[in-house]
Amino acid sequence: MPPPSRGRDRRLARLPERARKAIAGSGPPTEPFSLRAKPSQVDPATARAALGLALRMGESMMAVGGSAADVTAMVLRVAAAYGLDDCQVDVTFTSLTISYAPDDADPLVLMRIVTPRGLDYTRLQGITALAATIKDEELGPEEAHRRLDEVLSAPHPYRRGIHALGWSGVAGCVAILLGGGWLVAVVAAVTTAVIEQTIRALARRGLPMFFQQVVGAAVATGSAVLLMVAEVQVRTSLVVAAGIVVLLAGLSFVGAAEDAINGYPVTAAARAFEVLTLTTGIVVGIAAVLDMARRAEVPLRVLDPATFRVAFPVALAAAAAMAGFWAIASYARPIAVGVATAAGALAWVTSSAVAEFGVGPAVASAAAAVLVGFCGEALTDRLRVPPLLVAICGIVPLLPGLLIYRGLFEIVVEADVGRGVSRLVGAAAIGLGLAAGVVLGRYFGRPLRGSLDRFDRRVRRRWTTRSVS
Repeated sequence: MPPPSRGRDRRLARLPERARKAIAGSGPPTEPFSLRAKPSQVDPATARAALGLALRMGESMMAVGGSAADVTAMVLRVAAAYGLDDCQVDVTFTSLTISYAPDDADPLVLMRIVTPRGLDYTRLQGITALAATIKDEELGPEEAHRRLDEVLSAPHPYRRGIHALGWSGVAGCVAILLGGGWLVAVVAAVTTAVIEQTIRALARRGLPMFFQQVVGAAVATGSAVLLMVAEVQVRTSLVVAAGIVVLLAGLSFVGAAEDAINGYPVTAAARAFEVLTLTTGIVVGIAAVLDMARRAEVPLRVLDPATFRVAFPVALAAAAAMAGFWAIASYARPIAVGVATAAGALAWVTSSAVAEFGVGPAVASAAAAVLVGFCGEALTDRLRVPPLLVAICGIVPLLPGLLIYRGLFEIVVEADVGRGVSRLVGAAAIGLGLAAGVVLGRYFGRPLRGSLDRFDRRVRRRWTTRSVS
């Protein structure tokens, strides 16, 4: 029996010449893959130094909150600046690996373990700016290492008290968005300050994050119990909700969805499992305090915050301030705080306007995220602000933390599993919509960003020519 390829050739031979050319494929694949590496144009010592620099910058970027896609793009850009165009980068939740295997030299594989340090937009901005400077100024690896040391060792722009004030401000703005007055906002801010200091003390002693979430949720719920015992005329339900929303890992869930959309399933799965673990810690903390309150016959109950209406100007101001306070809590510089505040206001206005057409909260949030992601990608280079800062701070007022909290309370306290799961599914839809909107908006913003960059280069070139002449 002849092989299939020989039978196919015989059938093609019976066809006319034009038909045979139309059927037989003679060109390369539409998307080439597994290409052979090119010979190296860089000596081994320089290649190793460049890979070490790119890997170290990628590790630093991941540690301060960079997404997997941004880290990969930055590492490849830094390596390409030194002539290493055939690098491969692998990103997981806790490690970063880069390999370079030229055709005429031994392969190089470097890996670093990433230790998360929390959001730090000042250092993130410094790392991204250094990556652009390496190519523009043709920095050597040693000089780039020195500048990276300066970025990572620079002091924070604010004292710890200002940083703690940022988280307290977020909680106060959440209380206002939920319909509480100024007194509720102040109590929620003070409670969150206590939570933040408690978690900081536990972190210094090496307690795992899960137990930190348990203690934080217990402090938030316990403060409401104390207010009920003292008969303070405050909506304790909103105080609890504001404190828990700050603890909830809604932003991590958005990051997990964004990594999944961008094609990083391992990192996305790890982030999602972390969200599940930390949220379980919050459930444990809430359930423990509520059980003790019931045994002590304290009539603590959580009202439905959706029953309270907030005037649009007040809600807009609270949403903008919430984004600004989040930027402060993430160590953003003053100009970046102003940009984040504007992004939060833009996202809230867009979401409210789209919701007027009768669409659901997931679609409205996604539309706002598209606009914020577009502006962050296209316009922030002129202000020297990372696009990630604009995208994240802009969607902070739209995060589904409150919906997650209400779903958890209905499952744990009211034993209404069906309704609680329904709310959690709605929260997941909002988080996915926010992540998809940010990714799509940044995709649409890249062509405009490239056009503006080319325009700037032409202007600088003409200015330099006139100055010389």
